[in-house]
Amino acid sequence: MRKWERVGVLFGGNSPEREVSLVSGQRVHAALEGLGYPVLAVEIDNLDDLVPGLWGVDCVFNCLHGGSGEDGTVQLLLDVFGVPYAGSDPRASTICMDKPRAKAVLASKGLAVPREHLFHGGSLEDFCEATHNELGFPLVLKPWDQGSSLGVRIVDEEPALAPLASQILSEFGSLFAEEYIHGRDLTAGVLLIDGEERALPLVEMRPKSYFYDYEAKYTKGMTEFLVPAPLDEETTQRVQQAALTAHHALGCYGFSRVDLRLGENGVPYLLEVNTLPGMTPTSDLPQAAAVLGIAFPQLVEVMLQTAF
Repeated sequence: MRKWERVGVLFGGNSPEREVSLVSGQRVHAALEGLGYPVLAVEIDNLDDLVPGLWGVDCVFNCLHGGSGEDGTVQLLLDVFGVPYAGSDPRASTICMDKPRAKAVLASKGLAVPREHLFHGGSLEDFCEATHNELGFPLVLKPWDQGSSLGVRIVDEEPALAPLASQILSEFGSLFAEEYIHGRDLTAGVLLIDGEERALPLVEMRPKSYFYDYEAKYTKGMTEFLVPAPLDEETTQRVQQAALTAHHALGCYGFSRVDLRLGENGVPYLLEVNTLPGMTPTSDLPQAAAVLGIAFPQLVEVMLQTAF
């Protein structure tokens, strides 16, 4: 893009990930300002703030996380307004935020995903009984459409299943159960570099808490990040290829972060694909890019170029 064009860095919102979005947005704004771009901080509380916030903006770097900022709604509105933006289009954004739907797409492409049991309404008691019978313990409970591990719970035994399921459903309005994969937490960033989408060096997360939850992701010192992940070359390439395949299968563009669990059997299980990765000091995508010598401001600039 031309450096006289004003970039609006969009952040805030009203999703449970608002605090993460604020940090991402402020860092991206500072990076672009340091690079000499005319940049405007567009902090919004809800969608009513979007139109007035875009006054005078030529393109958007979207740092909204979760909710309407990531589920395709804001992307669709920007398309309607004719404002270019970095990253994936409304369709890919919508699919990726719907975890069960995204997993179905990935499975159709031959990628390994954890087995699951979905709650479609009705008796929660029947859901818990079927989940127990189908998946055993431990298992994972999740809302359908949240990021940053919000609402994710590991269930080790039957007495905890119904209370946790009820809590998630009450707080987030959706629920599904997933097979627990024994193995290692990995993430693979995908980035458009010199016209080619490439899988970045893998990151392995070793949380000090029970699992890689919201606190472990965003609290300094709560997780050990190994970059690049200590894997042999063949395994690394297999995981990177799975991540790149997932990125393309879901229609993502320019950049994404693919979360995986490397099973003890050596199989990479796809968990989810994030179209708007975090840009905080503990976020995975910037750490992976840094291994290739791409400093944070340059990463932001590369991501911004996908708007054009």
